[in-house]
Amino acid sequence: MITVTEVTATAGTLKRLSDEGVSIWLDDLSRKRIESGNLAELVDTKNVVGVTTNPSIFQAAIGSGEGYEEQLADLAVRKVTVEEAVRMMTTADVRAAADILRPVYEATGGRDGRVSIEVDPRLAHNTAATIAEAKQLGWLVDRPNVMIKIPATKAGLPAITEVIGLGISVNVTLIFSLERYREVMDAYLAGLEKARAAGLDLATIHSVASFFVSRVDSEIDKRLTALATDEALALKGKAALANARLAYQAYEEVFSGDRWTALAGAKANKQRPLWASTGVKDPSYKDTLYVDELVAPGTVNTMPEATLNATADHGDIHGDTVTGGYAQARADLDAVERLGISYDTVVKQLEDEGVAKFEVAWQDLLGAVAKSLSGKGVDGE
Repeated sequence: MITVTEVTATAGTLKRLSDEGVSIWLDDLSRKRIESGNLAELVDTKNVVGVTTNPSIFQAAIGSGEGYEEQLADLAVRKVTVEEAVRMMTTADVRAAADILRPVYEATGGRDGRVSIEVDPRLAHNTAATIAEAKQLGWLVDRPNVMIKIPATKAGLPAITEVIGLGISVNVTLIFSLERYREVMDAYLAGLEKARAAGLDLATIHSVASFFVSRVDSEIDKRLTALATDEALALKGKAALANARLAYQAYEEVFSGDRWTALAGAKANKQRPLWASTGVKDPSYKDTLYVDELVAPGTVNTMPEATLNATADHGDIHGDTVTGGYAQARADLDAVERLGISYDTVVKQLEDEGVAKFEVAWQDLLGAVAKSLSGKGVDGE
């Protein structure tokens, strides 16, 4: 049983994080989490004001079958295709989560209270199909607080512009490089300009740019360890934070320029940086590293529940830990580059792997649902 004292202590650390201008989103969703009241409890007691999902999260949730039995049985009777069944289940979960978070959405004027759902990852390199899928997902979920996730691939960039231009709020995902992040911000601004030209209300359009963190350390640390020099080992655990801090510097530059000023005059919203992949992969690092050290106003940190609980329990929130560190961040990345580790090679590899991992998770999900439908007397085709 949770005591009042424990709830107060938990809320204290997370409230400090929120008070610093960081919106806390949960990087997880399942039917069980929704129906048990757990999601609502996290909103009430742990300052959670948004939810993100991805193909891996749905693969874990729906693949287990827990909580989906009744819907699977209904879908089997209707003889739906596997892909239709997956979309019916995922959009149902996102719709229910959006309803739980609707009061937050209303209270924050649409800034938070958001639930994200990703386009089919197999469409990551197809602009037209991504646009069509984004429109379809918005229609299927049918909630004003949904955000459609679009990968920041080359093909994804024009899709972001087009979807924002239609007035659909977007979570841009799988951003690893500073160059690609600037392209994402440019795509967002171009979308706002299209929306303004179409006479849409820019105040209703929101976006976040999901900049991935821990995977950068995982890959660069592996290469530093292989070098095994004192200089290389001293740089372990620094690249991801440096990359994210320089991303925030880019955000400050773009959203203070003349192009943004014109859009701000039309009541447009800034595209907030969202720190993604914030669960620590290296057990030798503090488990709240990518929360404690990425505190900055106007950001979002989406956390798996283990990281959320760790932050509540022993997070060290001590003010802005980003904006004073640009020079050191640049120095850290330059030091990695001087050792022969190519930044461009690493971030390109991470983007390719990120898309591929989500494709595999989606295929695994389709396979699990096909098996479930087949087990209920339907071939699933």
